[in-house]
Amino acid sequence: MTYLLGLTGGIASGKSTVSRVFKAAGFPVVDADVIARRIVEPGRPALARIVQAFGPQVLREDGKLNRAKLGEIVFSQPRRLEALNQINRPYLRAAINQALAQAKAGGAAIVIGDIPLLYEADYVDAFDGVAVVTVDPKVQLDRLMARDGLTEAEAKERIASQIPLAKKAAMADFVIDNNGRPEATIAQAKALIRQLQHLS
Repeated sequence: MTYLLGLTGGIASGKSTVSRVFKAAGFPVVDADVIARRIVEPGRPALARIVQAFGPQVLREDGKLNRAKLGEIVFSQPRRLEALNQINRPYLRAAINQALAQAKAGGAAIVIGDIPLLYEADYVDAFDGVAVVTVDPKVQLDRLMARDGLTEAEAKERIASQIPLAKKAAMADFVIDNNGRPEATIAQAKALIRQLQHLS
């Protein structure tokens, strides 16, 4: 039986590091970020609705979504962020559900749904269990500023748009602490794989 694991965390918490461990071990990973980019490609209905809601300034000259510009608009205005989520959510959920079903049909012992907003978008029931990658708030802020070149205020806006990591960790079935060295995080991910193989 396939074990469906929801993998989540917060922005810049290190979830991608854990996701890569599962991929390296040969388990299929359904990446919600990849799917989210796919559903807003030129010609897709989600992109047309975004342009209708936010105006042509969110498009680049080549007709693709200007994600940086859209981010500037929505992360400083919670109501507009929710409007964007309302547009994307049905397209994203349908595509993620389809990808998970296809991965599960392949017969792998573990299938991972790598979903940054798993709790925010209410995906919990789609999985057998949820793993949260967590870091201390200061570490998260510093990593996000360094990774994305954001000011402290911009980084805090993005972090505030998500459920706090501590709350996610309290709701999770499994927690991976990413405050230390990468090797320690990878070791925890490998231990989780061994644990899930016994459950599948």
